Amino acid sequence: MRQPLRALSFATALFVSTCASPSLFARDFNPLVKPYWLGIIETRQYDGVNDDLLTAGLGKTGLGGAAPTVSDPNDPTQLRRLAIWTNYRAILDITPTGGYGTLYGPNVRADGTITFDEGRIAGTEYAAYADNRDGGPNVTLLVQVPTSFDPTKPCIVTGTSSGSRGIYGAIGSSGEWGLKRGCAVAYTDKGGGLGVHDLHNNTVNLRNGVRADAVTAGDQSNFTAPITNAQRQQFDAATPYRVAVKHAHSQRNPENDWGRDTLRAVEMAFYVLNRQFASTDEEGRRMRPRASIRPDNTIVIASSVSNGAGAALVAAEQDRFGLIDGVAVTEPNVQVDLRRPLVVRRGGVPDYTGGARALLDYFTYANLYQPCAALAERAQFSAQPFPQALVPLARNRCESLAAKGLLASSTLGAQAEEALDKLLAYGWEPDTIALQVSHWRFATPAIVMTYANSYGEFSVLDRLCGLSFAFTDATTGMPVAPNVAALSTIFATGNGIPPTAGINIVNDNSVGGPRLDLLSVSPSTNKTDFNIDGAICQRNLITHHDENARRVQRGIREVRVRGDLNGKPAIIVHGRADTLIPVNFSSRPYYAANLRREGERGNVRYIEVTNAQHFDAFLPFPDYAARFVPLHVYLNRALDAMYARLTIGTSLPPSQVVHTTPRGLLPISWFNVPNWSQTPTASERIVFDGTTLFIPE
Repeated sequence: MRQPLRALSFATALFVSTCASPSLFARDFNPLVKPYWLGIIETRQYDGVNDDLLTAGLGKTGLGGAAPTVSDPNDPTQLRRLAIWTNYRAILDITPTGGYGTLYGPNVRADGTITFDEGRIAGTEYAAYADNRDGGPNVTLLVQVPTSFDPTKPCIVTGTSSGSRGIYGAIGSSGEWGLKRGCAVAYTDKGGGLGVHDLHNNTVNLRNGVRADAVTAGDQSNFTAPITNAQRQQFDAATPYRVAVKHAHSQRNPENDWGRDTLRAVEMAFYVLNRQFASTDEEGRRMRPRASIRPDNTIVIASSVSNGAGAALVAAEQDRFGLIDGVAVTEPNVQVDLRRPLVVRRGGVPDYTGGARALLDYFTYANLYQPCAALAERAQFSAQPFPQALVPLARNRCESLAAKGLLASSTLGAQAEEALDKLLAYGWEPDTIALQVSHWRFATPAIVMTYANSYGEFSVLDRLCGLSFAFTDATTGMPVAPNVAALSTIFATGNGIPPTAGINIVNDNSVGGPRLDLLSVSPSTNKTDFNIDGAICQRNLITHHDENARRVQRGIREVRVRGDLNGKPAIIVHGRADTLIPVNFSSRPYYAANLRREGERGNVRYIEVTNAQHFDAFLPFPDYAARFVPLHVYLNRALDAMYARLTIGTSLPPSQVVHTTPRGLLPISWFNVPNWSQTPTASERIVFDGTTLFIPE
């Protein structure tokens, strides 16, 4: 249960002002006072019939159907509806046989009851920018308050966006859970989101998604590249048709502020809740002698998935004013400063001793070897999204790796198997073998380019490693004029990390001139080998010590976390087959780091789920559904368990491995996704002895 917030001494407040989140400073938190950094708040009411908080009026059926049309891209309501449809489906398996409408979905109540209701939720939505007032990019904040919110039993759940998604990025994960529980949901895009600057036409996105001229937009722009107009024009003349993207080109390291941004979303929630539920006198005037919704009487759970989950953990670590009571997350992108070596021993699998790895470390490694590993016999199965047209390019990558001394084998088959073995030796679990291809095809190059630019705080003008973003011709791969129609709805259709909505990665160093990176010709090999020169340049940012590498490595050091939650209870759930954020690099070392730092005062639980991977939205791919189960089910359970812990004192489950059963060709049921045990057997428990983390098979 909640404990009263203790008053801070002046000395403690002074310490907090220098060490804690910049959003708090040396002051007591006052939910009645509008934070200095909070911009103008826009308020919208949704009746739960024509429009609503969770489904934008589409309901369960509409979210599962065809994309809503946007007849007027200058209408924020239409953009919002498509954005919610896109982001909800980007997180979940939306097929009925995969669990939508039975295990989860708008029609499934908080207690698990399946209804025929469309699941629309009425309420109020508050949107604002967190303005840094120092020339930095705007961070979007949004708070949804359902009509079922009970001010006598207040609760807040955070919904920090996963990936680089826009403000509705967590609508289908912690957002849905919170709204169904009657909690306010505090969202933030954490400085990423759909900020796309068309440098040719000089247009940008506003917070509501509408495109506008960059000059006219001014401070209301979600992102305008921090370059002068003369620089923009000169760059466009020399390198036509490029676009700048917020996460990559803000010349900030937004990940360094993910915790702060999540805490700010919580602060905004307290502020708007007290405004909405303020008492009034007989003449209708507000009476607010003291806050009625305060940290000491409100349940606050930090939650989300992937990047949003990492942000939740960082926010809990940085929280020095008791704003957050507990954490419930899945598959967190969290980069741990372990300090001491860690051994992971999983059943019969060889020990892993590499410890926590930085995201850009393992992604640049994957970017080198995954295209070649795609040809390994072990990696083949019927659902591989690897068109036959790309197979010759993958062969070229294998040959180029060998020619550069990065593979020792001499035959193509042996090279592919060696590349896969290198990935496994680096720390990927054997369970990820079938997913290496899809993750390189849909995620790896995009993440490497975006985060390399972000950590090093590079400008769009720098074209780090000879790479840029542009729309490309479908036949030649050459950069073409920006697609104005695609940009007009990119707030609703994009994911914030190209390739997205028609924007692609371009290799400006390709033989013969700039080309689509995927089809470009590497100068050092004169082959179409998926731009091995660019991949090696990006890898060198981790392994070398030139100026660019030092900039990137400094940015990585800024985002390392300690694993110290100051005694806050937390449930971390991760799929063992996660190929994007592998368990050995993130959740396993975070759990070990927490046990080392907090010892007996710690209250963190780690649940590892077999046959679960990072992208539930990939499960509709043929054969994926037969092999993997939705991890989203376990996010809901983690939130349920944390809510019960904070409200009625129920014990959290011990750390353990949950063994699931893939559904094969049958519709999924609860049998396939069993709950964890409050009394796991010795063969299920996860144990740490201070040096070795023992994971059951």
